[in-house]
Amino acid sequence: RDKNADCPVRFTYTAMHGVGYEFVRHAFKAFDFLEPIPVVKPDPDFPTVKYPNPEEGEGALKLAMETADKNGSKVILANDPDADRLAIAERTENGWRVFTGNEIGAFLGWWCWTSWRQKNPNVNLSDVYMMASTVSSKILQAIAQYEGFNFVETLTGFKWMGNIGDGLLKEGKHVLFAFEEAIGYMCGSTVLDKDGVTTAAVVAELVNHLYSNQGSLSQQLEVIYKRILNPHFQYPTKCGAFEILHVRDLTVGYDSEEEDKKPVLPTSKSSQMITFKFSNGCVATLRTSGTEPKIKYYTELCTDPKKNLSYDEVKAQLQDIVKDIVSNFYNQKLFPKILARQ
Repeated sequence: RDKNADCPVRFTYTAMHGVGYEFVRHAFKAFDFLEPIPVVKPDPDFPTVKYPNPEEGEGALKLAMETADKNGSKVILANDPDADRLAIAERTENGWRVFTGNEIGAFLGWWCWTSWRQKNPNVNLSDVYMMASTVSSKILQAIAQYEGFNFVETLTGFKWMGNIGDGLLKEGKHVLFAFEEAIGYMCGSTVLDKDGVTTAAVVAELVNHLYSNQGSLSQQLEVIYKRILNPHFQYPTKCGAFEILHVRDLTVGYDSEEEDKKPVLPTSKSSQMITFKFSNGCVATLRTSGTEPKIKYYTELCTDPKKNLSYDEVKAQLQDIVKDIVSNFYNQKLFPKILARQ
């Protein structure tokens, strides 16, 4: 927060003739930002906009863009008249870019996760949650799979996300963020509903962080997509009935168990080898043969000694895993003969 007073960006704000400005002004003051540049005053006749809805995009933000340009402002924040939703536009080399609700959900989800995790490095991620409505982008699900926390899909409407969030909080869980594509956002769990005022202040902190490091919202969105929306998050989390904790793919150079997601072992694009580590202690490696037209797999199961399983019980469990690997990871119509070494 001590860096917010030195934010390199001056924000332009429009409430669409609604009630938001005074509340956003107070929120900015609480966050130590300079007051945003106002565009219009409250007016129930909405004289400057045909549809007082920032979801309409550039047409609804024309006056805000003109105001921002006159003041050298690079970011516009726009609440709808009752200030429970937020639209964002950014000045780029190609003109003004109005972000979609799903795009805002992407970089806000990333920011809520990043800033929270920095302050809570040791919290068990099984207790951490984000949510989005079923009609919204599944970017939060992708981030959750990549980082290791939980994602919950809900029906449309914040009554669902708010109630589910309330239940999770009562169970001692951490609810970081929720959104729906109609520019509705819940940053944190102080307000269990969509809240354009809180979100405006959180976005300002995100913008300050990015621009202070020679970045922008548009650039960060590309970073998120390249990092998250790639084959990494598509790896399976289960094989039949068995849970997969970690994946190491030496073909593309990815290891979910390493902090930087890069494997210690050498990577080779010319040979295919992938290792799955299961929650019950099983390690299974699948690879192509270097000399024959075969795909092989190697499995080993080391169970927790505290469970006192007999040799026969461990062997039976390993056989079940192998059956699931064959049925889920191999197309037996294409590969009818499989060489297995256990």
